[in-house]
Amino acid sequence: MSGSRDKVLRRVRSALGDVPRDERPDDVPVPRDYAASHGQGEPIGLLVDRLEDYRATVSRVGADGLPGAIAAALERRSAHRVAAPPDAPEGWFSATAAAVVRDDGLAVRDLDAVDGVVTGCAVAIAETGTIVLDTGTAQGRRALTLVPDLHICVVRTDQVVEGVPQALPRLDPRRPLTWISGPSATSDIELDRVEGVHGPRTLEVVIVG
Repeated sequence: MSGSRDKVLRRVRSALGDVPRDERPDDVPVPRDYAASHGQGEPIGLLVDRLEDYRATVSRVGADGLPGAIAAALERRSAHRVAAPPDAPEGWFSATAAAVVRDDGLAVRDLDAVDGVVTGCAVAIAETGTIVLDTGTAQGRRALTLVPDLHICVVRTDQVVEGVPQALPRLDPRRPLTWISGPSATSDIELDRVEGVHGPRTLEVVIVG
């Protein structure tokens, strides 16, 4: 192992041999002339198609319909007690009778005891059916969306982009990023699918706008 490590390090040092010691990564322009998207279809419809292919449940509503959509999702999943980020809008929950617990640093056992969580997101990528959270507004900390078994995620239409290259400029790499492509799922060597191992077993997405 040490021989392989030394070999790799020698190659790295050789490749950096002509780089000035005071040069920073931002000093060198990086060509980004690759395709930002692939024209696979209207972004919102494409996102819905991808999410549903990943076994997520998707609802599309206008702004006035958001509280009702959240209430319907909670009722559909028999969720009577849900967690939410401290800054999630009160209006989101105006139509539900479920108890809403604001996350002020809840312990893992407390997060595991709720029926689900409701959050917003940072950006959604249509081509890959991926929703990205960066712990920003109405998103909460990472544990909030990884421990409960149900995640209801609110996505505004202005947060939807076509491809990954269009999403990256909207994200700060210094923030903790969670990339979600459908409910948590994994497969063993025999391809037996198991859901809920690394995150929520159920994902509901409400697209607003």
